[in-house]
Amino acid sequence: MGAKYSLIPVDVPAVSTKYRTIKTKLPVPESLKIFESLAESEAGSMMGQAPIVWDKAEGFQVYDKWGNKWIDWSSAVLVTNAGHGRQEISDALKAIIDKGLLTTYVFVHEKRAELTKMLQKLSPDPSNYLVFLLSSGAEATETCIKLAKTYALEKHGPKKKYLVSFNNSFHGRTMGAQLAGGFPSLKTWIVDEGKTFVQVPFPDGFKNENTSFDLFLSSIKALGITPDEIAGVMTESYQGGGPDFLPVEYAQKLVAFCREHDIVTIFDEVQSGFGRTGKMFCYEHYNIKPDLIACGKGISSSLPLSAVIGRKDIMSLYGPGSMTSTHSGSVLPVAAAIESLKIIEKENLVENSRKMGEILFSELTRISKKHPDILACVHGKGLVGGIQVVKKGTKVPDAETALKINEKCFHKGLLMFAPVGLVGECIKIAPPLVITEEALRESTKVLEEACDKVLGK
Repeated sequence: MGAKYSLIPVDVPAVSTKYRTIKTKLPVPESLKIFESLAESEAGSMMGQAPIVWDKAEGFQVYDKWGNKWIDWSSAVLVTNAGHGRQEISDALKAIIDKGLLTTYVFVHEKRAELTKMLQKLSPDPSNYLVFLLSSGAEATETCIKLAKTYALEKHGPKKKYLVSFNNSFHGRTMGAQLAGGFPSLKTWIVDEGKTFVQVPFPDGFKNENTSFDLFLSSIKALGITPDEIAGVMTESYQGGGPDFLPVEYAQKLVAFCREHDIVTIFDEVQSGFGRTGKMFCYEHYNIKPDLIACGKGISSSLPLSAVIGRKDIMSLYGPGSMTSTHSGSVLPVAAAIESLKIIEKENLVENSRKMGEILFSELTRISKKHPDILACVHGKGLVGGIQVVKKGTKVPDAETALKINEKCFHKGLLMFAPVGLVGECIKIAPPLVITEEALRESTKVLEEACDKVLGK
């Protein structure tokens, strides 16, 4: 992976609509000194996105300081569910800043209690679930791993030690999260660690056509692992590189299997939570109850915050002071999350996500049918979707063509993050949940024009 956008300014057609404005070369020539400064002072791993310098963002639009405006299909990597720059969030932050209360460690502040109660009410069973606040999605997934393994060790002993996850999964960039992840290329730096972390095929129906739960059973058997040796099973509620969703029957059989063998089920909702898929949490599509739920990104629509929502008996394994983080439940991100959740509820954004998602999926399917040998697979629910780009007539990922389409959209006033997937072949779509039907239809038309231009139709 590693998309490489050109930093050479090019003339692009002017765009002037209600939602998009492009009036300069792209990238903007005056912006290049900022990229040059970063190249001199910052690790190169932070680069890789379309060469725009964000100046402000509102709702579902992003602006630079040179008069250009894009419809945003990134949500700042699935963060701004309630929309960019919400005044309610800004006002809540300003009120706390004016008090001079910027951080508290894990000393109690009143809003922490307010947020944990709100999240508890969203759990599968508020009477039996607790909440633990953290700072990042990777912290949340690693906490879930720690809790699952601790539960297994204390209840069943050291034999129950394996954490089973899925090929092509992504759970974060810290060591534990990457050990659980399903991209071998991301963990070549890890030597002689993680022998109790194993992966099995994910039943996406395209890259892996076998969607039977029997494949899970045969896969762990082939690894020489018995059910009584498994501490936890961890899956993204949808795999971010698609997005790829579990078949409902598969998900239900997986959870039933785990219940039978007292295996902790972990559903990673860092990308998929808080209305993204047309339900508050993606696992709700499967009619199941996870033991542990990892949350992040869209929880606050802005500042860094994550959470684990989990079964009370598992969440109570560690006593006071034994599992904290410096900025756990920090006052400013917590305030932002409270307002974001209020907005999502007040403006019925989960339902808007569902309704707009029907339009999005229909349009993506229509566009893909114009180029079926290249735009080979469309998956999505709510306001997350993806198109797999392949070499013509094959299933071989084509990152180069995906990037060309993505870059053409950028030139036309439609902004996405860099293509994702195995090698960067997936055009990922994730606008803020406040996007309107008019803007969504305009932006899908831009995608269609970009595909036709790049693919020759």
